[in-house]
Amino acid sequence: MIEISERAQQHFRRLLSNQGIEGLGIRLSVTQPGTPAANCELEFCERNELTGQEWTVECEGFEFHIDGASATWLDGASIDYEPNATGGQLNIRAPRIKGELPGAEAGLVERVRYVLEAEVNPKIASHGGRVSLLEIDADGVVILQFGGGCHGCGMVDVTLKQGVEKTLRERVPEITEVRDATDHAGGSNPYYKKAEGQSALG
Repeated sequence: MIEISERAQQHFRRLLSNQGIEGLGIRLSVTQPGTPAANCELEFCERNELTGQEWTVECEGFEFHIDGASATWLDGASIDYEPNATGGQLNIRAPRIKGELPGAEAGLVERVRYVLEAEVNPKIASHGGRVSLLEIDADGVVILQFGGGCHGCGMVDVTLKQGVEKTLRERVPEITEVRDATDHAGGSNPYYKKAEGQSALG
């Protein structure tokens, strides 16, 4: 159901030993499952805090509990820990937690909004950015508005063409083009500042 790498288990053992509480485990749950805003949450949990509805994975030295209501959303999930210079990064891959892309019967606007919320915005959020749908014209041209760290960003062309447009056209084949309607000249806090003499769109 869920794969926890040896590196991730070692990381959890370190965290648990630092707490110094006998029988302490880790519990994983999903907030807002089946929506673009779905997220995984990890917390320490003592045995007396368990409801009895959890799925329990016996790891060496500790128990890993999966919230019962979240279990179906975590099918095929994996947890890994990647060491780096500042310590490390815990990566949880849970491909099913956001639900499925709405089908063709859902309409173009709903499907584009879903892809933006479920795939595009989580990626550019690390730059403080956000993108929202303004309109889709009769020819399948999607008009987007960039905000946050993407507003005024000198790399927005690259983000638009190689990231956003590529993702949208893969997921929603009816789209013919993606355009940016943002006035990037007025960006107040861009992630990448434009070089002198560079136009607003790179």
